[in-house]
Amino acid sequence: MMPLQQTIKYEADRDPHFADWIQSVAGGENLRQCIQCGLCSATCPLSLYMDYTPRRLINLAREGFKKEVLSSFTIWLCASCYACRAECPKQIKVTDIMYTLKRRAIQENAFPKRFPIPVLAREFGKMVFTFGRVNETLLVIDLFLRTNWLRFLSMTGLGLNLMRTGRMSFLPESIKRREELRKILGSLEGKDEFLTWAGPVAKLLDEKEMLK
Repeated sequence: MMPLQQTIKYEADRDPHFADWIQSVAGGENLRQCIQCGLCSATCPLSLYMDYTPRRLINLAREGFKKEVLSSFTIWLCASCYACRAECPKQIKVTDIMYTLKRRAIQENAFPKRFPIPVLAREFGKMVFTFGRVNETLLVIDLFLRTNWLRFLSMTGLGLNLMRTGRMSFLPESIKRREELRKILGSLEGKDEFLTWAGPVAKLLDEKEMLK
């Protein structure tokens, strides 16, 4: 029989403003109305693989345990099936809250390191902001180098074959009028954090384009 492990949470670990912030974002308004019935966890098809079930995550979030919430695997394993939202007796938009927490985790670089899903989301966003579209080759290479470079080495043969047949390219393509797309993306939540890593690259590309 495995020994029972209990994690003690201390008052000093809480962020008293975290729940208020979630409620201020669209979709999180009903966070504190959760009655901890567990229907969200019961209907979630992936709760078995989560470190915190949706019920526990919502409880941690409303109590202000920001670090545990943002560094959890749960928010990245959410399949966005909306089963939890459909069954919630308090109409809490659990899936929307998951998306909110994902964005915050990326902004604060608090997601589980070397876990591919958040890395993919972040690098995908960078590429869209920079070029206006995604280059699958560069995205996959970047993903594996940041999460599992040994797996990357094992797939080089496949990559070379795809390049020989013209199915993969290292040359990124960009859309016209990228600045308009950046204005739209820059107006979204997390503008400052978004521009911190994407802005310098975009500026260099614009200067290069002006010299043509």
